Amino acid sequence: VVKSFEMEIIPAERIVAQIGDTLILTCNTTGCASPSFSWRTHLDNPLGGKVSNHRTYSTLTMNPVSIVNSHSYLCSVICDGKERKEKHVKVELYSFHSDPIIEISPSLVAGEPATVICKIPDVYPSNHLEVLLKKDEHVLHEKDFSEDDSTNTETKIVTYTFHPLAEDIGKEIACVARLPIADMDFEPKERTSSQKLNANFGPENTVIIASPGNSPMEGNSLNLTCVTQSNPVAQIVWSKYLAEESIQHLIKNNVLSIPHVHFNDSGLYICEVINLVTNKTEKATVDITIQGAPVITKLSIEPSATVQEGENVSIQCSAESNPPPKVILRRKSDNADMGPYSARSILLPSVMFQHGGNYECVAENKFGKSKSEITLTVKCGPKNTKITVTPSAALKEGETVTMTCTSSGNPAPVISWKKKKATGESEKISKNATLTIQNLKTEDLGLYECEAYNQFGKEEKAVKLYVQGLLEEPDQMIPFIIAFSAVAAVAVPAAAILIYVSRQAKINGSYSLVKALRLKV
Repeated sequence: VVKSFEMEIIPAERIVAQIGDTLILTCNTTGCASPSFSWRTHLDNPLGGKVSNHRTYSTLTMNPVSIVNSHSYLCSVICDGKERKEKHVKVELYSFHSDPIIEISPSLVAGEPATVICKIPDVYPSNHLEVLLKKDEHVLHEKDFSEDDSTNTETKIVTYTFHPLAEDIGKEIACVARLPIADMDFEPKERTSSQKLNANFGPENTVIIASPGNSPMEGNSLNLTCVTQSNPVAQIVWSKYLAEESIQHLIKNNVLSIPHVHFNDSGLYICEVINLVTNKTEKATVDITIQGAPVITKLSIEPSATVQEGENVSIQCSAESNPPPKVILRRKSDNADMGPYSARSILLPSVMFQHGGNYECVAENKFGKSKSEITLTVKCGPKNTKITVTPSAALKEGETVTMTCTSSGNPAPVISWKKKKATGESEKISKNATLTIQNLKTEDLGLYECEAYNQFGKEEKAVKLYVQGLLEEPDQMIPFIIAFSAVAAVAVPAAAILIYVSRQAKINGSYSLVKALRLKV
């Protein structure tokens, strides 16, 4: 069976192609041994492609497809030089290659104007283009290009200005481009691009949170947290007001932590928040008051804790607490009738030896009290030197007499005993405070001197031992020994003493000078 001559174009009648792609039109024949092919466009415009003839078919390749290919193409076939047939196909073009491009300023500031730019590259035909700008699901702006008369691919741009808010951070700005062309079958007809919104703002609503509170107890921990709203994250600087309106800079951190607070940590703290992008600054303050039992911060003696008698001395006590403490500075011992002092300081002009001792500072408030002691040492030469003679009654030869020398001073005086010789010279006889003479003899009579000595001076006292007779018979005297004591610095004529003793002996028959004069100095 001989087939009749037939032809066809693939694709038939109508083809939708995207500019930039490759399009091949094929003209096929059957029932013809030697077909002759030719291609042309409507109105004989340039083909805009390459023709390739084969034995039974011919192809027209457009690579790439461009705007000049928007025509009806006619394929003509002559079979064996006799029979001619023609068919045509219409090529319809579009361009919608890529997703929109969104441009948003990277340094948006909340509340200030911001511009969103959406670019739809190489679109055709643009008079069908529709563009929506959305914030999440909320439509910000719509634009269509139905009035556009572009005859080639173009990049279309949509620009919109809005005022971002702080709550817009993280929301998506989307550009939705649509190219709905009736009776044109291509995908996709909608393209979308989105970008998260990052609006810079703040700082604002800055506050300080004090934990456990604004009035912690002394010794406890304190955390001050600076809370603010800012994008990007703000830089935080802590400082504290000092006296005379000066400021002490502390740390750069959102949390200021003090593990163990002291009273001097009380004060006004400042949190300064700086956004380096928005170039804005905000401050917050908190007044911290440390409470607790008193702490004695100073207990001192000026010019020194060890002084010489006669110097001017000041004893000072300072304490701190909240509420303010009641401070009492007093001497612990009330020797020499010193008594307590209800004050923060004691002034001792021309200090005396008896002012020495322990001084106590007591600070008290409702949370408790604190005590501290300090010792004042007063250096001085010997004083109040005394000689005690025992027994104090008349002594008989052969008995034992004990003379004891005592003296005050700081450092403790060194005591020694001397005895006056007949030549008037003094002879050291003992380095002990107590001098004991046993089996008392006539040669033990005389003037005994006690010397108290330290590096600040010396003091002397004296006692004199005499022999006194008791007249029972005119030619016989029973010796008795009496003791007389006197301060070496006081001159008492010996003759007057002897006259006095003689008279009393005649009256009483015997006399104890020790008892009469109470030999204690």
